[in-house]
Amino acid sequence: MDTTPYNNSKEDIIRRLKKIEGQVKGLQRMVDNDKYCVDVLVQVAAVRAAIHKVGTIVFENYSRVCLRKAAENDNDKALEELIGILAKFIK
Repeated sequence: MDTTPYNNSKEDIIRRLKKIEGQVKGLQRMVDNDKYCVDVLVQVAAVRAAIHKVGTIVFENYSRVCLRKAAENDNDKALEELIGILAKFIK
Protein backbone atom coordinates (compact mmCIF):
# COMPACT_ATOMS: atom_id res chain seq x y z
CA MET A 1 0.00 0.00 0.00
CA ASP A 2 1.22 3.47 -0.88
CA THR A 3 1.44 5.59 2.26
CA THR A 4 2.41 8.87 0.59
CA PRO A 5 -0.80 10.89 0.60
CA TYR A 6 -0.11 12.73 -2.65
CA ASN A 7 2.04 10.24 -4.55
CA ASN A 8 -0.51 9.58 -7.30
CA SER A 9 -0.92 13.33 -7.92
CA LYS A 10 2.60 14.52 -7.20
CA GLU A 11 3.40 15.77 -10.72
CA ASP A 12 0.08 17.61 -10.90
CA ILE A 13 0.65 19.18 -7.48
CA ILE A 14 4.18 20.31 -8.36
CA ARG A 15 2.92 21.80 -11.64
CA ARG A 16 0.16 23.65 -9.82
CA LEU A 17 2.54 24.95 -7.14
CA LYS A 18 4.94 26.28 -9.76
CA LYS A 19 2.05 28.08 -11.43
CA ILE A 20 1.00 29.52 -8.06
CA GLU A 21 4.57 30.65 -7.46
CA GLY A 22 4.45 32.53 -10.77
CA GLN A 23 1.10 34.05 -9.86
CA VAL A 24 2.44 35.29 -6.52
CA LYS A 25 5.49 36.81 -8.19
CA GLY A 26 3.13 38.50 -10.62
CA LEU A 27 1.16 39.87 -7.69
CA GLN A 28 4.34 41.27 -6.18
CA ARG A 29 5.09 43.03 -9.46
CA MET A 30 1.53 44.36 -9.66
CA VAL A 31 1.77 45.87 -6.18
CA ASP A 32 5.27 47.19 -6.84
CA ASN A 33 3.98 48.85 -10.02
CA ASP A 34 0.92 50.31 -8.25
CA LYS A 35 -1.57 48.41 -10.41
CA TYR A 36 -5.28 48.96 -10.00
CA CYS A 37 -6.54 47.45 -6.73
CA VAL A 38 -9.37 45.56 -8.41
CA ASP A 39 -6.89 43.83 -10.72
CA VAL A 40 -4.72 42.89 -7.73
CA LEU A 41 -7.74 41.52 -5.87
CA VAL A 42 -8.77 39.43 -8.87
CA GLN A 43 -5.30 37.89 -8.92
CA VAL A 44 -5.36 37.32 -5.15
CA ALA A 45 -8.65 35.45 -5.60
CA ALA A 46 -7.08 33.36 -8.37
CA VAL A 47 -4.12 32.45 -6.14
CA ARG A 48 -6.43 31.58 -3.25
CA ALA A 49 -8.50 29.31 -5.50
CA ALA A 50 -5.38 27.65 -6.89
CA ILE A 51 -3.85 26.97 -3.47
CA HIS A 52 -7.20 25.68 -2.22
CA LYS A 53 -7.30 23.23 -5.13
CA VAL A 54 -3.81 21.96 -4.24
CA GLY A 55 -4.93 21.50 -0.64
CA THR A 56 -8.02 19.65 -1.81
CA ILE A 57 -5.98 17.26 -3.94
CA VAL A 58 -3.60 16.52 -1.07
CA PHE A 59 -6.47 16.17 1.38
CA GLU A 60 -8.40 13.79 -0.87
CA ASN A 61 -5.39 11.55 -1.31
CA TYR A 62 -4.52 11.73 2.40
CA SER A 63 -8.08 10.84 3.32
CA ARG A 64 -8.01 7.74 1.16
CA VAL A 65 -4.71 6.57 2.66
CA CYS A 66 -5.66 7.47 6.23
CA LEU A 67 -9.11 5.92 6.08
CA ARG A 68 -7.74 2.74 4.52
CA LYS A 69 -5.13 2.48 7.27
CA ALA A 70 -7.69 3.19 9.97
CA ALA A 71 -10.04 0.53 8.63
CA GLU A 72 -7.27 -2.04 8.32
CA ASN A 73 -5.93 -1.39 11.82
CA ASP A 74 -9.19 -0.48 13.54
CA ASN A 75 -7.34 2.69 14.50
CA ASP A 76 -9.37 5.50 16.05
CA LYS A 77 -6.23 7.68 16.27
CA ALA A 78 -5.92 7.86 12.46
CA LEU A 79 -9.58 8.81 12.18
CA GLU A 80 -9.19 11.52 14.83
CA GLU A 81 -6.14 12.84 12.97
CA LEU A 82 -8.21 13.01 9.78
CA ILE A 83 -10.98 14.90 11.56
CA GLY A 84 -8.45 17.32 13.06
CA ILE A 85 -6.82 18.10 9.74
CA LEU A 86 -10.21 18.56 8.10
CA ALA A 87 -11.10 21.14 10.73
CA LYS A 88 -7.88 23.04 10.00
CA PHE A 89 -8.27 22.75 6.23
CA ILE A 90 -11.80 24.17 6.05
CA LYS A 91 -11.06 27.24 8.18
